[in-house]
Amino acid sequence: MTQELWSQVDDYLGEVFVPADPALDAAVKASQAAGLPEIAVAPNQGKLLNLLARLAGARSILEIGTLGGYSTIWLARALPADGRLITLEFDPKHAEVARGNIAAAGLGDVVEVRVGAALDTLPSVEGPFEMVFIDADKVNIPRYFEWALRLTKPGSLIVIDNVIREGAVVDPSSTDPAVIGVRALNELIAAEPRVDATSLQTVGAKGHDGLTIALVV
Repeated sequence: MTQELWSQVDDYLGEVFVPADPALDAAVKASQAAGLPEIAVAPNQGKLLNLLARLAGARSILEIGTLGGYSTIWLARALPADGRLITLEFDPKHAEVARGNIAAAGLGDVVEVRVGAALDTLPSVEGPFEMVFIDADKVNIPRYFEWALRLTKPGSLIVIDNVIREGAVVDPSSTDPAVIGVRALNELIAAEPRVDATSLQTVGAKGHDGLTIALVV
């Protein structure tokens, strides 16, 4: 098993289940042209987010970590006509690119991009949300999860990306701040009676990583 094979399989799955999409393809190209880091979710992962939002019957979604708006578009497309999505982005340049991509996808009236450190902007966010997607810095990820709990209700989904860290999450002696953050998150979730959760490790175009899915009960 190699990264090359994982990427080939993702490419194949994308061709089968995620047809070419002008708005999403344009968002990828615009993000690359602007020099944004190429860390957005893969197409099949974006489709998974869309399906989860639809399964949850989400009418309102909160996203923490916008980047170029690729995952935002996938999530916003799952909303009904009167739905809303608030996405929080730390970097003003990323937010500017995301707004352009979201508008080009015809979702400018559905999505609101708020700029600033998430822990500063979250206190002004009004819930409840039926889904929260957390894809931001891992140092503060336990705090993001705590906010997600405050801003959701029973039946809501909380999805958290990049929680395996190429397997480093198993190392209790790791000094990597991202690994420390994810392990703290896992301990927090395991002790939290208001959610029922699991984590899955994945391999693909984005390497060896995974996600956590938590149901608010």
